[in-house]
Amino acid sequence: MAYLQITLQITPENRADAAGIYTKYKAPFLDQITGAKSKELLIRDEDVQVLHGFDSVASAKAYLESSLFNDDVVTGLKPLLAANPEIRIYDVA
Repeated sequence: MAYLQITLQITPENRADAAGIYTKYKAPFLDQITGAKSKELLIRDEDVQVLHGFDSVASAKAYLESSLFNDDVVTGLKPLLAANPEIRIYDVA
């Protein structure tokens, strides 16, 4: 098991739109991305995080290269971001 954590700096007034993008692409992520296991939206006062579960680190890295991520998710989120996202991949021990 592995996790891909993407931390987004999104102002409060843009968070509803960001949540809409999350909702729109959750099912395609789970249905189409090899190794995808889960996807959760975590909202804090200081940022928004999307936590993706995968069967392996290789699957998490492959998702970052996918057209769903780059052409759909990134394109949709880009106008809402206040800063570049922070991306981390964790391998479960």
